[in-house]
Amino acid sequence: MKAIAALALTVSLAAPAALAVPFGNWSEQAFSRLDANQWRQSSRAVEVVSDSSVSLIWTRLPASEGATGRASWDWSVRESVPATQLTKKGGDDRNLALYFMFLPADRAEASRDANVRQMLRSRDARVLMYVWGGDHSRGDVLPSPYLGKRGKTIIRRPAGTGSFQESVDLEADFQRAFGSQKTVLVGLAVSSDSDDTASSIRATLGGLKLD
Repeated sequence: MKAIAALALTVSLAAPAALAVPFGNWSEQAFSRLDANQWRQSSRAVEVVSDSSVSLIWTRLPASEGATGRASWDWSVRESVPATQLTKKGGDDRNLALYFMFLPADRAEASRDANVRQMLRSRDARVLMYVWGGDHSRGDVLPSPYLGKRGKTIIRRPAGTGSFQESVDLEADFQRAFGSQKTVLVGLAVSSDSDDTASSIRATLGGLKLD
């Protein structure tokens, strides 16, 4: 029994519990000349209503989470935009996108006070966008028409409704998307986009954990 207890203690020390990322105080970023979504945040989840609109909410992560290698979350869509081509500007609506924003270690600390626009525009930024939407297959890695080499879209669900749990390997996906080792995770964002198709979205994302 002592050996079993010692082994359990060793495992618990080697594998710390995943960090639950709270919502509630994420900042909204709207876009000029476009209507913004309606976001309702609680500590555990965010709900979005998008009617021919688009915007995102974002948060900066503490330096202690920079080495995060995995993430998981729950999401549900009750009303969906139609399937679109996410590699083209305009007409690229999607129900939900969860952004993981990375910078090299020296730039991560130097940009500690940067906002989401500044982080996304940095030439050193790399962004993984896990998306529910589009006319694509699960696991497809697509170029971003807005971020160029700095961003890649990874399809988790094509356009449609339902409720699902997701778990992703950030290290492996970063390598697959950019061909290099993962840099420092500095921020997160959630977007919803229905303006190009003049459609509507009703969706929720929550239970976000970093490991």
